[in-house]
Amino acid sequence: MFFSEDIGIDLGTASVLVFVKGKGIVLHEPSVVAIEKQSNKIIAVGEEARRMLGRTPGTIVAIRPLKDGVIADYDVTEKMLAHFIRKVVGRRLIFKPRVVVCIPTGATDVEERAVREATLSAGARQAYLIEEPVAAALGAGINISEAAGNMVVDIGGGTTDIAVLSLGGIVCHTSLRVGGDKFDEAIVRYLRREYNLLIGDRTAEELKIRIGTAYPDPTKPDEGLEVKGRDLITGLPKTVRVSAVESWYAIQEPVQAVVDAVKGVLEITPPELAADILNRGIVMTGGGALLRGLDTLLSQETRLPVHVAENAICCVALGTGKVLTSLDILVKAKKGGPRRVL
Repeated sequence: MFFSEDIGIDLGTASVLVFVKGKGIVLHEPSVVAIEKQSNKIIAVGEEARRMLGRTPGTIVAIRPLKDGVIADYDVTEKMLAHFIRKVVGRRLIFKPRVVVCIPTGATDVEERAVREATLSAGARQAYLIEEPVAAALGAGINISEAAGNMVVDIGGGTTDIAVLSLGGIVCHTSLRVGGDKFDEAIVRYLRREYNLLIGDRTAEELKIRIGTAYPDPTKPDEGLEVKGRDLITGLPKTVRVSAVESWYAIQEPVQAVVDAVKGVLEITPPELAADILNRGIVMTGGGALLRGLDTLLSQETRLPVHVAENAICCVALGTGKVLTSLDILVKAKKGGPRRVL
């Protein structure tokens, strides 16, 4: 491999997906970096580092350099990006790659500049930014260039981006610092409050994936999962059984925040586009869209059809791939005119 390759990166709070033009998605790893404290040397990146979360000795720290969809630790993010770019394209390139990176719709100018500079420092020849709802819509197979309203709800690890798109641009949108991580935190708080049980983020995430629900299933009243953690009173290891209904109680607050935000964007949507959404429905993307029952709850609350995109986790990365084939999409997205922001 001697020539540059164009790359699309879904730089997520929870995971990083890398799309290579002509090959598709070639990398999907957690956005976690393990660092030795004294030398500041990187020990592991991605899946290997994620396995170290909560299990490292005092000399090593495993961190997630992105928080709420934006860069929290610039130097570590740059090193993580450089690692992933090298892993994907190798070291024998004559030309550096062009890279398209996704950002939340609510990112500030400073946050955008940080992402662009980190990408360039990590080895990109040119860095282009695209907003996550636009990339998610493209990845879900929506034709956003036509004069019709399409609503996308992209629920990632750190943020939820909700947008109505038409003629290639965003008409109205909002961005919440609520996502899969907030669901995990709510589960940790619930078990601490109800059972005096302390669990780690990985255990909370596993519980969310296996039995978490936004809309309880009456046909499975006894569904549950045994959870292991530390008893806050005795300090000893302890196991409790948590039901799916309890997971529903636990995550009600962040789930309701997402539902309210969707309703808020619908309220500021121009009537013609609202009529289109009534016919086409809402498309959900991102890992958070896979939370059981969330599409049913959203449909019930908005009285609109709600569809979870096929391969929802990869939609944003696939969308960056479509941008790589036609950079005109970026120009249209930026020339979208005045927006309505919730």
